Amino acid sequence: MTEKRREAPPAAVPVTASRHGEAWTRWDWVERSVWTPRMLEALKEGPKGGRWYSLIDKVGRESNLRAAWEQVRRNGGAPGVDHVTVEMFERRAEENLERLGRELRSASYVPKPIRRVYIPKPGRPGETRPLGIPTVRDRVVQTAMRNVLEPIFESRFAEHSYGFRPERGCKDALRRVRGLIDAGHLHVVDADLKGYFDTIPHDRLIELVRSLISDGRVLEILQAWLEQPVMEGLASWTPEKGSPQGAVISPLLANAYLDPLDHLVARAGIQMVRYADDFVLLCRSRADAENALSLVAEWLASAGLILHPEKTQVVDLEAGGGFTFLGYTFRKKGQWPSRKAEKRLRETLRPLLPRKSGVSLECTIVKVNRVLEGWFQYFQHTRTWVFEAYDKWVRMRLRAMLWKRKKRKSYNKPAANAIWPNDFFHRRGLISLTRAHREATRQLRLPLQSALR
Repeated sequence: MTEKRREAPPAAVPVTASRHGEAWTRWDWVERSVWTPRMLEALKEGPKGGRWYSLIDKVGRESNLRAAWEQVRRNGGAPGVDHVTVEMFERRAEENLERLGRELRSASYVPKPIRRVYIPKPGRPGETRPLGIPTVRDRVVQTAMRNVLEPIFESRFAEHSYGFRPERGCKDALRRVRGLIDAGHLHVVDADLKGYFDTIPHDRLIELVRSLISDGRVLEILQAWLEQPVMEGLASWTPEKGSPQGAVISPLLANAYLDPLDHLVARAGIQMVRYADDFVLLCRSRADAENALSLVAEWLASAGLILHPEKTQVVDLEAGGGFTFLGYTFRKKGQWPSRKAEKRLRETLRPLLPRKSGVSLECTIVKVNRVLEGWFQYFQHTRTWVFEAYDKWVRMRLRAMLWKRKKRKSYNKPAANAIWPNDFFHRRGLISLTRAHREATRQLRLPLQSALR
C-alpha cells in the first residue's frame, strides 16, 4: 500500500478481471515461451467450444521446462522423499530436464509421493500445521503446468479475488476493504473456512477443470497430483480429498475451486474481498449481511466445504464492532495491526533481545532493524500512536540487556532510561517505527486514510 495511486470509489464488482484495464494481450507476466501472441489472442476471444485442447505439448516444451526450473531454483526449498536437493538437481539440470520432457511427451511421467512435515503456526506456540513437500522434479513439472494453465483461469477469475494471483496481493485486498467501509458497507460477514485445503473434493475439482481443459493427459497429471501418496516417517497414505499445502499447483487449483462462488456473489451484487480461503462480505445493512451469509453457506455446503461455526460472524461496524482480515483489525474509522500480528512481532524479536547476550549492541540493532523494516512495510497504514508501544518495548528490552551487562542486581527502569535515553539508540541506528510512520505520512502528502483508497 505504499503506492501513491488511489482506487476509485467502490462500484459493482466486475465479474472478470481486466488487469487494471489493459488490453488482454498486454499480460506481461505470462510465460512467453508458452503464451505466444496467437495464443493470447485465443485467450481474448475464447477457444472454440469453450475448452482448451492439446496443452501437454506446451507443458513439456523444453523452453517451458527451463523457465519452470529457473523459478524452482530461485525459490529454493527443502528436498522431497527422494532427498534430492535443488543444488543436486542443478548439477545435472540439463539431463534432468531432458528426462522430464521425454516422460511428459511419452505419457510416462509419474509423480513421486509427497513428504509431510509440520511447521509452527505463527502466533500459536506449540501448534503446528501440515505442509506437503513435493520432490524438486515434481515442483518443476508443476511450475511448467502452472505456466500453461494460469492464464486460462486468470481470464475468468473474478476481480475481487486477490490471493496467489499475478500482480495482486494483500495490500490490494486491504485497500479494497478500506474503500468499501468508507463507502458505507458497515455490516461485514467475517467468514472462515474450516480446513479448506484439506477438504477440497477431488472429483468436483477435476470436473471444474474439465469444463475448461479437454487435454486428457493434463487432467490425468492433475488427478495424479491430487492423489499423490503422503509419506510421514515410515507411514504412507493416499488422501481422499484436499490439495497439499506446499505444492506449487495448489494455490491455482484452490482459487479455481472457489471461483464459482466469486461469480455467484458478484451476480447477487454482494461486495466480497477474498484472499485464497480468507474472505469477507461487506454489506450496507444487517439484513443484507445475513442474506449474503446464507447464500454463501448454501453454496459451500453444496461444494463439500465447511464454514467454521465459531469463527464466522456478522460484525456491525456502526455499533463499534471490528473484524480481522489479513493481519489488520478493521473498524469504522481505521485499522491497525491485529493482536495476533503484534504477538507474532514480539515472538520474532524476543530471541534477538535476550537479557543475557554476547552479541554486540550494534549487531543486535542490525538484526532487530531487519525485522522492524519488514513489519513496518506491511503494517504502516494505521495511526502513529499504534507504533509508540512497539518502540517502547524494543528499547526496554535493549536497556534490560545493557543493564545486565553492567552486572547490576535488579533492573531499575528510571535509572536505565536516564543512562540510555531514546536518543542513545537513535544515534546507533535503531529504527523508530513512530518516526518512520510520521515520515511516510509526510511523503504521501495525503491523509493516511485517503492514501488507502
